[in-house]
Amino acid sequence: MDRISNLQDELLCQILSFLPTKHAALTSVLSKRWLNLWKLVPNLDIDDSVFLHPEDKKGERVEIRQSFVNFVDGVLAMQGDSPINKFSLKCITGVHPDIVNRWICNVLQRGVSDLNLFTDFSFEDTEEDMYHLPKELFFCSTLVKLKLRSEHCVYWWHGVMGSSLPMLKSLYIDSDLILCGKIDKFVSSFPVLEELRMANMEWQDLDVSVSSASLRKLTLHGTGCEAVTSFESPKTVSFDTPSLLCLSYFDVVAEDYPLVNMKKLVQASLSLIVTDDLIKRVREPNNDLLEGEEDNVVFQSGNVVKLMIGIQNVQKLSLNSDTLEVLSLCCETMPVFNNLKFLGVTSDEGRGWQAMPVLLRNCPRLETIIMEGLLHYVTDKCGDACACISREDKGRSLTSCPVNRLEIQRFRATMKEMTMIKHFLDYFPCLKRMDVYIEENEPTQLRNSEVSDHILEIFELYNKLSSCNVRLLVSDYLDEKWTAQGYI
Repeated sequence: MDRISNLQDELLCQILSFLPTKHAALTSVLSKRWLNLWKLVPNLDIDDSVFLHPEDKKGERVEIRQSFVNFVDGVLAMQGDSPINKFSLKCITGVHPDIVNRWICNVLQRGVSDLNLFTDFSFEDTEEDMYHLPKELFFCSTLVKLKLRSEHCVYWWHGVMGSSLPMLKSLYIDSDLILCGKIDKFVSSFPVLEELRMANMEWQDLDVSVSSASLRKLTLHGTGCEAVTSFESPKTVSFDTPSLLCLSYFDVVAEDYPLVNMKKLVQASLSLIVTDDLIKRVREPNNDLLEGEEDNVVFQSGNVVKLMIGIQNVQKLSLNSDTLEVLSLCCETMPVFNNLKFLGVTSDEGRGWQAMPVLLRNCPRLETIIMEGLLHYVTDKCGDACACISREDKGRSLTSCPVNRLEIQRFRATMKEMTMIKHFLDYFPCLKRMDVYIEENEPTQLRNSEVSDHILEIFELYNKLSSCNVRLLVSDYLDEKWTAQGYI
């Protein structure tokens, strides 16, 4: 007896909903019992690569692409106006955007609550160079979750009437470029929004304000310094998000952060991008080169400290190398992070560590530090956080830091790095565990057997002379002796 076929229709449809739609449709050949079940599945998962096999370049043939369009049209026609919960569509092999929008409108009319779109179009036959979403999408009363990914510019249309999605709780947009008009008007379209991700956002205002009482997770990634666009970076950025728990903010550093209302924030990741020229000016004694520079208000006033004060309740904080150097202008006004237990920093040989000493001293409950790289630009203000410059107060900021676990990534086995590791072992009083990861794609001396033997000896000595458990974690491409000696 076929026990599965004897299950209730609702349960069988639930099982089929976990399959790609093409595979679910194939079950119709099993028996009469299965003939129409897949048509009742409330979730559709359509992936054109399953049909067109782009790796074989079949999608370049017009008749093959048309067969995919016919299949999707047929599936939607057979389902009629039956309710649908989730519609997932991956379409990256040249189907016209008007056809895709027709499919989207079909599921919108049927009350879809979860819409996941991954699209790429060829605009060779049109005057447009961006994808316009169907207008019906901006006034859908049933959407709860919307995810848009594309290999082109996404234009979020709202026109004179704006847009309104009263049930939307999660919005994810990731494309080459996002145009959504004024961000304050955009966010106000979602009164119950809890999660927002905007990757490659192009600002159209010089004064940006993100305001939402319901938002709990926010990811804003601007085009940064890498893109050459016709839009300026914002001069001021404000966050009025009292319920926010997680923040990821990646963009050119603004001149001012007038309002940062994030008292419930638990986790933050900051990547404040600056140019090499501005970094050079920051390093000048007393910032002499910044005087009279209208385009460097952020460095004259140190207004980035307002952002740090606004996020000072976080438990987990990650800073990129640019942000770390920008914070050197805020050392005297750096807030105390009383709740911070996890700190992640990214190092770069072109960026300095001037802010590290005060940052470590202002984290009285810090437990874990993850350093992505140890090599950094040496300045006379590195302080005692590193061993780059001999100082009378050597190690002072480390001795007051309660961190017990240190993870070092992108280790290259240079003598400067070895000196830094020894410095940490000597001055972090509570350190119990140190994991050092060799970077597979970075230049390393460890492929040389003599060097690797020497490094192993040093790490063995570290374990003998300190109370800290020091581990060197390596990749498979190195000699098996590393595994045999217990360093993996």
